[in-house]
Amino acid sequence: MKAAAFAYEKPRSLEEAFGLLERPGGRILAGGQSLIPTLNMRLSSPELLIDIGALESLRGIRHEGNTLRVGALTTHAQLERSDAVRKHVPMLAAAAAQIAHPAIRNRGTLGGSLALADPAAEYPACLLALDATVVLYSHSGERLAGAGEFFRGLFETDIRPGEIVAAVEFPALKKDERSVFLELTRRHGDYAIIGLAAHWGADKRFVYCGAGATPVFAARASGAKTLEQARHALKEDLDPPADLYNSSQAKRHLAGVLLERAWTTLSKPH
Repeated sequence: MKAAAFAYEKPRSLEEAFGLLERPGGRILAGGQSLIPTLNMRLSSPELLIDIGALESLRGIRHEGNTLRVGALTTHAQLERSDAVRKHVPMLAAAAAQIAHPAIRNRGTLGGSLALADPAAEYPACLLALDATVVLYSHSGERLAGAGEFFRGLFETDIRPGEIVAAVEFPALKKDERSVFLELTRRHGDYAIIGLAAHWGADKRFVYCGAGATPVFAARASGAKTLEQARHALKEDLDPPADLYNSSQAKRHLAGVLLERAWTTLSKPH
């Protein structure tokens, strides 16, 4: 099957991109690893593709004070290999390494994944676990959206008309903090059956992907004092939807397996 006819533009500046977004039926194209397949299967049919790949201001990884700022056009492979990401936001590097296959990691981008907001994707859970901030640009300037407000529903975000995801700001890991990302798949490269972004600092934050329409913060389990209490509390935190291969009960059980692995890893002495 071939994509329906569409117009194509590749802006050379943000201002040009904002102008194109004002045209009806416009759709942003970043790495294209999710959008292009949906075009070919005619699951989406934009009138205009706006390829932002030439906007260098949306690239790069910078450590500034207590924050690591990652440009939206940074690829999964760049996140996986970055020394700065491994040092300051190791959870993000671990999650990037588990995304699909090398060919997709070389093209897919952080911003594209967040804009799609697939509930099985790794990055949304990481953002919520780390309390990261999404930076959005528009004609009106810059707007910041906390991870807790950015993901609003199934494939639904807080991106407003005329806005582009520009970057994400992550709090840099402190000396007394630890984090880990774990997931279970049927085969390497498949979407996760269930995934867990776990951050352990002044408090604990366990956030699951593949457990609902958005990343799911397991609030009761996160507040537990012991692993046994956390496993018991998780039953009240999660009601994951079944999929083609796994029942809700099976996914809840696997979520408990990941919780135990994360708790064991993060509670080890430095």
